Amino acid sequence: MGTVKIDTHAKERTLESKYPALDNADGLRILLGDYHALLERQYAGDYDAVVILADLTTAIERAGLTDRQREALRLVYEEDLSQVDAGDMLGVSKQTVNRLINVALAKVARVFEKWARYGEGYSLNNGEESSND
Repeated sequence: MGTVKIDTHAKERTLESKYPALDNADGLRILLGDYHALLERQYAGDYDAVVILADLTTAIERAGLTDRQREALRLVYEEDLSQVDAGDMLGVSKQTVNRLINVALAKVARVFEKWARYGEGYSLNNGEESSND
């Protein structure tokens, strides 16, 4: 009988293909769009989801966001509010919320870029420029 080879890194590669580069706003939007799914996976014992969420939290903390930028991200991605509703809660326009989020994502992306350059487990965007930087 042959031996069965188990691919212990298959799940990790699946996550890497879904979130290939977090050093740009587009990659972070994909990740944040899956925020609630990652939370569910975390509570179901998915260690990779735990690591991604922990790294995301650390990156946000280290990004030097203003309180308004942090709150805009929280309202739109954690609370699932529209930018219009988040603007109402913050007392600003939808356009201002959009700008706050774009600037915040650019700052967070720079943290992931630094980690990638120091070999901390994240990939770079292969030299492509993000449209939101």
